Amino acid sequence: MSNGRRIILTGATGLIGKQLFAALRAREYELVVFSRSPDAARAKLPGAADYVAWSPAESGPWAAALEGAHAVIHLAGAPISQGLLGVRWTSAYKQEILGSRVLGTRGIVNAIAAAQRRPSVLVSASAIGYYGPRDATPVDENTPPGRDFMAEVCVAWEREAAVAEALGVRVVRLRSGIVLDPGSGALGQLLIPFRLRTGGPIMPGSQFYSWIHPADEVGLILLALEDERARGPLNATAPKPETNSDFSATLGRVIGSPSWLPVPEFSLRIALGEMADMVVKGQRVLPLRAQELGYAFQFPALEPALRDLLVS
Repeated sequence: MSNGRRIILTGATGLIGKQLFAALRAREYELVVFSRSPDAARAKLPGAADYVAWSPAESGPWAAALEGAHAVIHLAGAPISQGLLGVRWTSAYKQEILGSRVLGTRGIVNAIAAAQRRPSVLVSASAIGYYGPRDATPVDENTPPGRDFMAEVCVAWEREAAVAEALGVRVVRLRSGIVLDPGSGALGQLLIPFRLRTGGPIMPGSQFYSWIHPADEVGLILLALEDERARGPLNATAPKPETNSDFSATLGRVIGSPSWLPVPEFSLRIALGEMADMVVKGQRVLPLRAQELGYAFQFPALEPALRDLLVS
C-alpha cells in the first residue's frame, strides 16, 4: 500500500516548483525532492523528508524512492528560454529541450513500472506549445497538436507520461501557459522596456497570449493531485487570454508606464531566430477541463493578476 501523503517532486527549485513546495508543505504532505543538486535544493527549500540526487535518465538509483509513494509531480525540464531575450535555439539546445523532457519522463515512468507499490497518480508537466501557433480561434484540450518544434516536443513528452496509464496510474498532463512572474520568464523580460518607458506591443499585436497567475498554476496542480476526476490533458491557463496589444496596454496601465513603442517582428527574428515564434505567434487557449471540474480561478482576468504581482 502506498503512503497517501508521500509525494515525489521534480523541478522543485523552479518558479512554480518553489511555490508548489510551500503549498504541499502547508497541506502536510511528506515531500521527497528529486534534484540534480540535492544539497542546493535542501538549502533553498528546507523541510522536505528527503532530497534525492536525480537527473533525466531512463533509470538510476533514485528509482527506489518511488516505492510506496502516493504521487509523483514531475515538473523538471531544460528551460525553453531565458525570457524574451534568451539564447537562440541551436540544434544542440533543441536536443537538450527535447531530451530532458523525454528521458526524464521515461525514467520516472520506468521507475513507476518497477515499483511493487506504485504511485496512484502522476502529474506531468507539459505546455500549451502542444497546440502549435494558432490564429484567434479558441482551442481547448480536445484540439489536436500543432506541427512546429514545440508541438513535437510536447507530443513526445506527453506520450512518455501516458505510458503510466497502462500501469494503473492516473495521469494528468498539465499544459501550462505563460506563467506570470515579475522576476523571470516572459513577464520579467517585458517589464524591462516598460520600466524604461519604452514598452509596447510585440507585432503584429493581434496574437493571443494565454497566461496564468502562479497561484492558479499551483491551484491546478493541486486539483490534478487531489481530484480523482482529473486525468489526461489539463490546460493551465486563465479563462481570459489577451492579445499582445491588450496585454501590453494593461501592463503599462498597471505600472504607470506608456505602451507606445511597437517591437517589429523582423527584429525579434534577427535576434532569436526560430524561438521568435513563441512571441510573435500565439494561441487562444481555454481551460475547458479545469472549468468542467469546477476549479475557481483566483485570477481569471489579467489586470487584477498583474496588480497582485506588481503593485500589492
